[in-house]
Amino acid sequence: IVRDNSPSIPEAIERLFNDIANINRDSMAEIQDAQVEEMAVNLWNWAVTKRVGSVISEEQKAKLRHVACKLVCMCEVSTASEDAIRRQILMNMKTGKGWVDVGNAMMADGFFQAAMVGLEQLYCKLMQRASTEADITLQKSAMERDLFKVVSYQAEAAIALGDFQRASSCSLRCKDMLIRLPKMVTTSSSRKNHYYFIQSYDIGKMDKNTVGPEMLAKVLRLLATAYLDWNDREYCDKALHAVNLANKEHLNPAGIFLKMKILLKSETANEELHEAVMEILHLDMSLDFCLNVAKLLMDHEREFVGFDLMKIICERFKSSEDIGKALLLHIDMLLQRKEELLAKEKIEEIIIGHRRGRKLKPELVSCFHNILWQKAARSFEVQNYAEALNWYHYSLRFYAIDKTDLDLAKLQRNMASCYLHLKQLDKARASVREAERHDPTNIFTQFYIFKIAVLEQNSTRALRAINTLEKLITGVVPKENALRVDKDSPVTLLSLIAQFALENGQQIVARKTLEYLAQYSEDPQQVLSALKCLFRLALPKVSQMSESESRKKEMDRLLACLNKAWNLAVQCDKDPVTMREFFILSYKLSRFCPSDQVILIAQKTCLLMAAAVDLEQGRKASTTSEQTQLLNRALEEINECKHIWNILKETGNFSGDPCETLLLLYEFEVKAKMNDPLLDSFLESLWELPHLESKTFETIALLAVEKPAHYPSIALKALNRALLLYKKKQSIDAVKYSKCVRNLINLLVPDGVPSTELCPPEEIWGYFEDALSFISHTEDYPESETLWLMVKSWNIGIYMYGGKKYVSAEKWCDLSLHFLDHLGSLKRNYETQMNTLYGELVEALSKSKGSSEKSWNKAS
Repeated sequence: IVRDNSPSIPEAIERLFNDIANINRDSMAEIQDAQVEEMAVNLWNWAVTKRVGSVISEEQKAKLRHVACKLVCMCEVSTASEDAIRRQILMNMKTGKGWVDVGNAMMADGFFQAAMVGLEQLYCKLMQRASTEADITLQKSAMERDLFKVVSYQAEAAIALGDFQRASSCSLRCKDMLIRLPKMVTTSSSRKNHYYFIQSYDIGKMDKNTVGPEMLAKVLRLLATAYLDWNDREYCDKALHAVNLANKEHLNPAGIFLKMKILLKSETANEELHEAVMEILHLDMSLDFCLNVAKLLMDHEREFVGFDLMKIICERFKSSEDIGKALLLHIDMLLQRKEELLAKEKIEEIIIGHRRGRKLKPELVSCFHNILWQKAARSFEVQNYAEALNWYHYSLRFYAIDKTDLDLAKLQRNMASCYLHLKQLDKARASVREAERHDPTNIFTQFYIFKIAVLEQNSTRALRAINTLEKLITGVVPKENALRVDKDSPVTLLSLIAQFALENGQQIVARKTLEYLAQYSEDPQQVLSALKCLFRLALPKVSQMSESESRKKEMDRLLACLNKAWNLAVQCDKDPVTMREFFILSYKLSRFCPSDQVILIAQKTCLLMAAAVDLEQGRKASTTSEQTQLLNRALEEINECKHIWNILKETGNFSGDPCETLLLLYEFEVKAKMNDPLLDSFLESLWELPHLESKTFETIALLAVEKPAHYPSIALKALNRALLLYKKKQSIDAVKYSKCVRNLINLLVPDGVPSTELCPPEEIWGYFEDALSFISHTEDYPESETLWLMVKSWNIGIYMYGGKKYVSAEKWCDLSLHFLDHLGSLKRNYETQMNTLYGELVEALSKSKGSSEKSWNKAS
């Protein structure tokens, strides 16, 4: 077959197909599984890539797939990988489908069964390795899709074999899967199921002895549903015809409801819908069924028919113990359609009926309250507080008759809120008093107690409510059965309380609330806002107070805020902007404390951190104006910090503190990036400072050329200072020294081209010679850095050669060979290549010199 000898291919296919039935794994024991799989896959691929008609027929292709699939399935399945099992499932499915397509459904069935077995094996493997609920759901979804295909093919094969019972069973199974996973089905598979349903019905009609009308009706309803899903007027008519046939075969509530859906989908006139509704009522269907039909009508905006049906339902079932369902649904429908007067009539009817003994079932009572509260909430949202109270009063009236489970405290709080908006303080107070009687430890009850106290200018009662809230936050409440609340709920309320107190001039209450908010909130921004507000409130008061016990208490409160701000600043390392805000606030608070050493150190740290953040944000700034603003702000913080540092140095020995170095670096960065004309005078004093280390000068060099700054001459001078300091040490750190050398040479030779603007070529050569001299006198110089110098000097030589500077070119390349001599293990990798290249270069140089001399002689 692989030789593609066309005349003999059909004969070979037949021989393979006939022989495969007599072959098993034992008869091929000398061949490994991998070899068998390879043969099978090659055969399969050959079959699927050949165009039917020109080489093989559809039946011959089916036979080749049959052989390949049988070979693959002979291999060991128990140890097969997931991919191998998936391949077997796919091959079995496609082989079976191929047999169905050529009219041999009997042959197909075995392959479909094998595919089902493979799916079960794969499912077990997947579930064993699935680690999370999401992973399990994903794997199940993928399995369901393959299972759907196999069952669909089985249904098709059963229809072809005339096995109606099995075809119907498979079709119904497909339907159940589609309901569970609607996204799984495509238009083509939907149409395929529609074909199954038609075939199932036709077979059922031909075999009425074994198929009852109930099964026929079920198939017809499935067919009608398939038509309905196609969203086309023509198919709506076919759907209606199918469901009418179904109801004729066997009348069923599902069939009647489906007919209503079809009528609504096909935009049937109200008159026809009304006739259909009357038919339903004549069939004595249950109350629940009738209510579902009414909801269906309302969902499709057929209010005229829907409300008419609801009136009939309420009248027909008025003696039923479930009539409450109909009444509540009717009320809900009226409210949704803004028929509020009619809804209120029905509500009065329920309340009066309940008082007279026609009680709602317990499960419907909460539903009734819920309808009323939702309507009240909608009125509250549009600021119609009087109307909201009307709906809450209905709920309160019903509760007076039937004292069943109801959150009466919440109802009273909601009413209190409405009264407050209507400026009816006495009524609000009465409602809150009732709420407190039923639920005193509820945070919202305390919130309304507080609001009323503030409005009455009763600071004592307002503070009592805040203290109760604070106990709720910490879990300490006076009542044994106190309500357990989420910590975030009262904390969020504290923010609203503080705002309300400030708006109404209650500063003492506001300060206490802000202290609790800063203490318990876990939101850094919320705490920051609270502390800033506290600072603004406390500052005028403290500054106006003379030395006394009261002033000491106020100072203690400020210190508590200071500690809070400091601690939060330290914790906000992942949010530098917020961290800076806390440090600045901490610094401002500390200015009201005695200037002892501890406070000065804290102030110095706050300003240093704030400046560091502003500099970092300045580096990331998207616009020049934003960068300038940040750099100016950093400069202000640097100058303040310098002042504090000068005072702090007088209080003790701070020789190990890096503050002065950091301030120098920060100030240099600001001046360099802002192109400060005083930068040179600033540097004059800096170069002479005795305590600066090599690392400081290296940092200055980096900052001098960090955009938007561009001062390469300063960078060069700083790197020279750094190298000089390294050399002065008794024990030189070769690694640090080598990095400094690399930075200096990169500055002088950017992109392999010597920069003569900074210094003449002789000086650049001198830096390379210094590096070579240093390398020859130390064993610790990193080999990778020596290699880098070798390559760099060689490239300069090549650059010189390109510029016809032949003497310089030979000189630089010769220097590169000297660096090569100092390589260790890497020398073997480069020695031959470098010497060869050098020889070629010298030869090229000789020729170039010769050519130049000849040209000169001719010119002479």
